Amino acid sequence: MDFNSVIPTSKRIERLQYENPWWVSGQVQELYQNMSKRLYFDVFYPFVKETEIKRAVVLMGPRRVGKTVMMFHAIQELIAENISPQKIFFIGIDNPIYMHLGLEDILQLVKKAVNLDNLEGCFVFFDEIQYLKDWERHLKVLVDTYPKTKFIVSGSAAAALRLQSSESGAGRFTDFMLPPLTFHEYIHLKGLHHLVQSKSIFYNGKEIPFFTTHDNKALNKEFFHYLNFGGYPEVVLSEKIQSDMGRYVKSDIVDKVLLRDLPSLYGIKDVQELNSFFSYLAYNTGNEFSFERLAKDSGILKDTIRKYLEYLEAAFLIKVIHKIDDNAKKFKRITTFKVYLTNPSLRTALFSPIQETDTETGNMVETAIFSQWMHRENLDLKYARWKMGRSEGEVDIVLIDTKLFKPQWCVEIKWSNRYFEKPQELKSLLHFCEQNNFKASLVTTMDQAGNKTIGNLNITFVPAAIYAYNIGVVTLVQKNTWMNE
Repeated sequence: MDFNSVIPTSKRIERLQYENPWWVSGQVQELYQNMSKRLYFDVFYPFVKETEIKRAVVLMGPRRVGKTVMMFHAIQELIAENISPQKIFFIGIDNPIYMHLGLEDILQLVKKAVNLDNLEGCFVFFDEIQYLKDWERHLKVLVDTYPKTKFIVSGSAAAALRLQSSESGAGRFTDFMLPPLTFHEYIHLKGLHHLVQSKSIFYNGKEIPFFTTHDNKALNKEFFHYLNFGGYPEVVLSEKIQSDMGRYVKSDIVDKVLLRDLPSLYGIKDVQELNSFFSYLAYNTGNEFSFERLAKDSGILKDTIRKYLEYLEAAFLIKVIHKIDDNAKKFKRITTFKVYLTNPSLRTALFSPIQETDTETGNMVETAIFSQWMHRENLDLKYARWKMGRSEGEVDIVLIDTKLFKPQWCVEIKWSNRYFEKPQELKSLLHFCEQNNFKASLVTTMDQAGNKTIGNLNITFVPAAIYAYNIGVVTLVQKNTWMNE
């Protein structure tokens, strides 16, 4: 059967007209006009406008982080900058009406819909590109065939996007990663700027710019709300969704990735096994695992576990962090590692919201802090663990310089004020810093801030919520700097 003959061209053009109301009205749908822009928009939009370089923009990220909304905000901005609305096209590739059409076929339909002779100076947005087989090959051809047309595509199935865009689209694509909301963006979206203020702190003997708060109690309340509900723009802004996280997030985000995206990309046969494996990791986010323990607890073969970890990481659901010793040396054999959710609210969606006094709170705070760092590309973060007499020493986060293979700094994440009062009890941190000639380190607290000196080490104590906020601020500054270089 010829599927293309079943659906009349007129129906496809009707769909295009519905998806592109600005062709007539000169404006994007009111729904998108009223939505707050993510702070990442200012970093993303210049890539959309860049027409001198012949490259398509590939907007990647997990489901429901706002990729489609960001595309509509870009369209809104282009129209505001006097780009003709008839030269801006949006096509949702996941719609069955475009089934069995290539990107070139769709472009011909678009030209017909708006009576264009050519596509010079046009902006073409393809949403959910991963639903098109061999999309990257098709897109590369379009970039070469239409050098005066800008192509912007989005997709959630990160594994396919990242793998294929790096292989087939070399030199033709610019990848832009849109992660879940940072705590900084959460505060921005909720209009809670009054809770933070620009100040400075002392770190390593220097005064550095920093955001602090005059109301730790109120900020911690928001931080816990962020831990439970804060990864996705729609969830943050809707109490209705928050009251039914299981249905919204689990069915719309987790299930679609685990039961549909990953199986179709990798040919996974036992989707329930993958689903239960992810649930196990999510419940234990921030814990150390070994292949032996995972195989024993799950009954899954070690080789399959390795593949599952790789797939879940590629789909932006988890991040695997590897171990170093107290001299910041890697272990020759990877036997143990930590697994963090890329967004702590995924755990709430699968299980239930956590309270400040829950036993798993420490791991959720650690997950949240790690998830802020995950917004940075090419950061080699590790955790340190080693034998220390009869017990073990551990430091939560160590940044390794990838060129020098040396540790740059380390952070200990605590959800407690105890160590602010008794810094000498931070034995693992003191030992690690001494071994690596660190003169300064940072430790998080619940709400205490200040500096303490133990021997040669200056420790800066910062509330966990404030630390998370500042990582998001600095990340955006760095992304803007990198973009303007």
